[in-house]
Amino acid sequence: MGKVSEIIKKIYIRTSGYSYTNLGRLFLRLFVGLMLIQFGVRQIMDFETMNASFPSVLGMSSQCSLIMMICIEMVCSVFIMFGFLTRIMTLPPFIAMIIAETYLLHDKVAYLMTWQSHGYLPIMFSGIYFFILLVGPGKISVDYFLSLYFIHSEDKNETDELEEV
Repeated sequence: MGKVSEIIKKIYIRTSGYSYTNLGRLFLRLFVGLMLIQFGVRQIMDFETMNASFPSVLGMSSQCSLIMMICIEMVCSVFIMFGFLTRIMTLPPFIAMIIAETYLLHDKVAYLMTWQSHGYLPIMFSGIYFFILLVGPGKISVDYFLSLYFIHSEDKNETDELEEV
């Protein structure tokens, strides 16, 4: 019984005590980037169809709104996936998802929506972008390596300059 208890303790400590935050941030950045890129690719492929039905947002024409959304989806996603200017690049899709959610809920009552409704997608993306905005890109990112370069080029110590990432 003592041997089994020791094995269970070791498994518990390994699964709850160890943290893979940088790998988790990389995964989340890649996941959300790929998910949003595929929306952009679909919109590019069906541009003529989407152009007619895409809503005009913030006073722009529907075509201009669609082009702006495609640019946000493609450019920001690539930057986020590489972890370059991550916190800045999360702002346009975050704002776009809030606007999309507002547009989707404009004529609907939120509590009447089913889990299959498209209204949940912008909320999910907004939550992921807000999380990335809060926690940053992690150590497996261009941002981290650039910050190390800038710190070392000024002969400073990274432990003094960078918070625990």
